[in-house]
Amino acid sequence: MKAIMIIGDGMADRPLRELGGKTPLEVAKKPSLNLVAETGVCGIMDPIAPGVPPGSDTAHLALLGYDVFKVYAGRGAFEALGSGVDIQLGDVAFRCNFATVDDNYTVVDRRAGRIDTQDASQLASDLKKVSLKGARVMFRNTVQHRAILALRGAGLSARVSDSDPQKVGKRVSEVYPLDDTDEAKKTARIVKELLQRFHEILESHPVNEERKKKGLPPANIILCRGAGTLPQLPTLPHQYGIQAAAINAVPLVGGVCKAAGMSLLNVHGATGTYDTDVKAKANAAIQAVKSYDLVLVHVKATDIASHDGKVQKKIGMIERIDEMVGHIVKNVDMNETFVAVTADHTTSLLTGEHEGDPVPVAITGPGVRTDDIREFSERACARGGLGRIRGVDLMPTLMNLLGKVKKFGA
Repeated sequence: MKAIMIIGDGMADRPLRELGGKTPLEVAKKPSLNLVAETGVCGIMDPIAPGVPPGSDTAHLALLGYDVFKVYAGRGAFEALGSGVDIQLGDVAFRCNFATVDDNYTVVDRRAGRIDTQDASQLASDLKKVSLKGARVMFRNTVQHRAILALRGAGLSARVSDSDPQKVGKRVSEVYPLDDTDEAKKTARIVKELLQRFHEILESHPVNEERKKKGLPPANIILCRGAGTLPQLPTLPHQYGIQAAAINAVPLVGGVCKAAGMSLLNVHGATGTYDTDVKAKANAAIQAVKSYDLVLVHVKATDIASHDGKVQKKIGMIERIDEMVGHIVKNVDMNETFVAVTADHTTSLLTGEHEGDPVPVAITGPGVRTDDIREFSERACARGGLGRIRGVDLMPTLMNLLGKVKKFGA
């Protein structure tokens, strides 16, 4: 038996007045998602706990079966791991943005006009040359404005604050230790010095001089946040004796999956944005499930649409996910394969933020106890046979269906 888990990032939502009091999932044309619901068992799921808005990192950790309250050690290390940085136990990593500030260090644009990857790569090539006493510095840009900073050395700590104020119009935040340890004080001191050095290089960099001539915002500062270290996780192969793979284009999700012992499969055309090739992802999943026991397929752009406040974009992405699901279901042996569809969290088009609302989940496959649900949506699935579960319950549920869970007790 095999399983494919499909995650529409931020796909769940709240009812919208402009949609007649329905959610994007409720108005989207989604025959394949509805088929999964109709032929399977449905439920409503709190990724972390009722009313707790999940981060993308903690949500995916939970969906892979980990108790995030016990294992979570910050976002940065997952971003680094998924970006190909040689992150090791003890390293401290940060998620970063190329951003724009004025002369008073007030943030003008947190993404430097969504700087293109080529410009960011040229800037990063000079930032990589910076060295400091007390830690080895590793810096890498990823996509557009995004980047990774990692520090390696003795006596470091992830217990330091962010420099990113998270909002335009606010001054860059001072990095300070979050506890009174020497390690936290040392790390805060190193980060502050490093970010100042970065700013000095970026201010006069030829790439930024050219951007200003073109009327583009200069990427003249690095904002960092989410300091983290790698947690020591019991991997999925170790826990369940399975081989697992992930298909995604987002470094953070890839890092979580890699830390869980999953292979990362690169798919040409998978971008993590609106133009991602969902057909290519579907074909990759169809091939991967021949070799792996569990294949995770992640689609990011439903979340982007909510953050951008684009209702029709979100509906359109749900319909593209539906096409992907339909292609998978038609081309795998459904007598030997379980297909689970869910979201990692609710992202509200009203607020543009992750919310603590539960998300729908549906599982179809051989021998599943079906219920009376005929639609994949937030309100319909809430009436399903799975009831209300937590994110951490999903992986054991799937592994039980695959016959990979050992009996508890005599």
